[in-house]
Amino acid sequence: MWRVAAGVVLLAVGLFFMHPSCRLEGPQVLTRFLSQSLARSSAEQPLEQLLAEAWDSMIIPPNVGWSRVAVGVNACVDVVVCGVGLLQALGLVPGTQVDHDTLQSQEDLRETFSYFMEKGVAAERFFADKELFKNIAAAALQYPGAKHFVGGNAALIGQKLGSSGNLSVLLCGPVGPKLHELLDDQIIVPPESLQDMDEFHLILEYHAGESWGEINAPNANRFIFSHDTSNAEMKMLETLVLNLEEFKPELIVLSGLHMMEGQEEEERDRRLLEVAELISKIPNEISVHLELASMTDTDYMNAIVEQQVLTIVNSIGLNEQELLFISQAGSGPHSTQEFWNGAPDVGMVSDIIFWLLKEYGQTDQTKESDLTRIHFHTLTYHMIAVINGHWSNQNSSVAAGARVAGSQACGTDTIDPTKVLLKSPMQFVLSQMDKTLKAKKMTLSPTNPVGVWHRENISFFITPVMVCIDPVRTVGLGDSISAEGLLYSGRL
Repeated sequence: MWRVAAGVVLLAVGLFFMHPSCRLEGPQVLTRFLSQSLARSSAEQPLEQLLAEAWDSMIIPPNVGWSRVAVGVNACVDVVVCGVGLLQALGLVPGTQVDHDTLQSQEDLRETFSYFMEKGVAAERFFADKELFKNIAAAALQYPGAKHFVGGNAALIGQKLGSSGNLSVLLCGPVGPKLHELLDDQIIVPPESLQDMDEFHLILEYHAGESWGEINAPNANRFIFSHDTSNAEMKMLETLVLNLEEFKPELIVLSGLHMMEGQEEEERDRRLLEVAELISKIPNEISVHLELASMTDTDYMNAIVEQQVLTIVNSIGLNEQELLFISQAGSGPHSTQEFWNGAPDVGMVSDIIFWLLKEYGQTDQTKESDLTRIHFHTLTYHMIAVINGHWSNQNSSVAAGARVAGSQACGTDTIDPTKVLLKSPMQFVLSQMDKTLKAKKMTLSPTNPVGVWHRENISFFITPVMVCIDPVRTVGLGDSISAEGLLYSGRL
């Protein structure tokens, strides 16, 4: 842009000296001409470029950041393939669309994949038949173009945090030979986490507009499934807790609760009780962030709430499906809504987040809860809500998470304005339940992209997201968003 400005200056000055008759009011003419020309040049910039520049200028690190972070406990090798292509290779054809909580057969896989591809949303399921999963995994490993990546929320978050270059990161999860090879060298893996065999998760990706029979995917996304017993029992949580005294982290990032959903209810509830007890033993001076993922069992979500897992962590990261599911399980706001129809309504999202923090957060000193922050992300916008007095730098945090979503999805180090589109709602009401907030509309602009408002003692921060036109990879975006948001968060 400075080249454009310089050209405008030279042109104006040249015209001024070429036409002496203008010299009497030359300074005024020159000033007016420059301001109008620069305004036009700014207006001609793509909205995406203006937004990227605004983010870059406002995102700053917190006054006091993290130096040592421990992450756990789910880790695996992601095998990424073309979803439709693999199903065709397995001899499956398009048909009915049904959401199965647990996959028992190839038909269950086909129906559940179809159900979520038609909606264009991400999902993850447990495949109960061990031998059949091995056969499908073998086919996926041999499928042309199959790729291996670091997988599991904890490992992906660890990779992202480690890439900042300023952190020591401890990863406690089941790490086999292939995963160990894929991990960055700076990731510390304790000996207790190493195992002889890798856990494989199959990632079936599809592109926006891709068709299978009568299904036409509205967005690029993925369907994940596995038969993963190590992660399904969160076996490495004890390892993480045992390593805290020696490693001395300021922040712990936990994930993997969703992996236990496929277990028998009695065994799952027993282990969940143990998990809650282990988390509660983490010293109060260590901040704890819990990253949620796709779940379908309402009883299990109720068990998570009843075991007070949400109240013994300081921060939660989740997407639109997980947010609505928690509200449905707890009979919260807008819980009668079956699913989101397109981009989730900002006012409805803020209502559910407000309810979550009021119901389970430390909104006053009499409540026995540690929860003070929620980081919500969906395709077109991100929102962070914090109880006042506990976190700082959340403007930068929400913007940093949105920025990394646009760059990582496109496979670029920084936002490339030619590869993304601004699809976010730029004007919206702040609540669908609070009459005062419902009467107000907030408007965002590419040059002022973070909106802030307050509801009682809770502050909300929102920013648009630039959606990648041709995504390179969608897996792990939520983990990178939460990791980046934490990197730019300060704890008071």
